[in-house]
Amino acid sequence: MFSSLSHVDKHGKASMVNVGSKVESNRVAIARGIVQVDSTVSKLISENNGKKGDVLSVAQLAGIMGAKRTSDLIPLCHPLSLSYVNVRLRLNVELSRVEITAEVRCTGKTGVEMEALTAVSMAALTLYDMCKYAAPPTSMKITDVELVSKTGGTKGDFFRD
Repeated sequence: MFSSLSHVDKHGKASMVNVGSKVESNRVAIARGIVQVDSTVSKLISENNGKKGDVLSVAQLAGIMGAKRTSDLIPLCHPLSLSYVNVRLRLNVELSRVEITAEVRCTGKTGVEMEALTAVSMAALTLYDMCKYAAPPTSMKITDVELVSKTGGTKGDFFRD
């Protein structure tokens, strides 16, 4: 019953996957997400006028930090030596949203999908935290956090688009 779940042993108990015998390969993952905002928050971001500072720059740094700390945040996630993390945030004024993309790379025995997803999530949460004072709770929403692509693993490459 539990054998198809990678982080569960034959008794149904949580277990970290043993990657010791896997061959290292170049791993790349890209994730994305959206923070929907209202016009007040959009203007605040576009004018770089937030009470807590430069919203997009701080959120970008939070995303990078999140990728680096993924194994501390997600149980059973392997600590990885990341070689590259790039987090991009783009304010789309027409759609009143911030579009976030993260790319993570490493040479290792396991993929970097969780690091890319964590980077996007941390950037989105930071943006939300920095702007929540300026808008009612119903006007901001974190959506569509998803893996866009991953390459370099033994299970093959994945491309959403």
